[in-house]
Amino acid sequence: MNHRHLAPLALAALLTGCGVPTDDAPRTVRPPRGPFHSAAPVETTAPAGRANETLCLVRDNRIVPVARRVDHAPTVEDHLRHLLAGPGTAERGSDLTSALPGAVNAAGATVTGTQARVAVDTPEDDAGRSDEVLALGQIVCTLTSRDDITTVVFLRDGKPLGVPRADGSLSEQPLTRADYAPLITPR
Repeated sequence: MNHRHLAPLALAALLTGCGVPTDDAPRTVRPPRGPFHSAAPVETTAPAGRANETLCLVRDNRIVPVARRVDHAPTVEDHLRHLLAGPGTAERGSDLTSALPGAVNAAGATVTGTQARVAVDTPEDDAGRSDEVLALGQIVCTLTSRDDITTVVFLRDGKPLGVPRADGSLSEQPLTRADYAPLITPR
């Protein structure tokens, strides 16, 4: 065999055998449950206002508190909803993201005394996220940034849910910002 013909054959064999398995047909990926119904980014930049709202977003696998100016102090439910909506245009321009989509399906929050009780749904099997600690830390960091919230508990079907802290240990106890402090970038 002529050596001139071996090079193209070797190149073709190399390119077709890259080791990435393929499916026989296209696979449908379901989006995570929650407020993320659209692939289009949700604009959450609030107009300059009289109150601060702190949202804890993510950059380089670290939780970053970000202050937004809003017209009035949001309720706990609104604050959680704003966090779930993700970073606004300016925040995305600063490389801020969120670990929440697909990692934690927060369904809502209520307040008992100074404790936020966050209801979470069962995660999808194919959510495709593995940064649950960052997502939970975002929620705890955001809600405890409020003057009226000191602790956060997570519930599933009304029962306390064991969730991982920054050190990897599971806790059903009320969580504070200190439980995620190693992941939080100081302001």
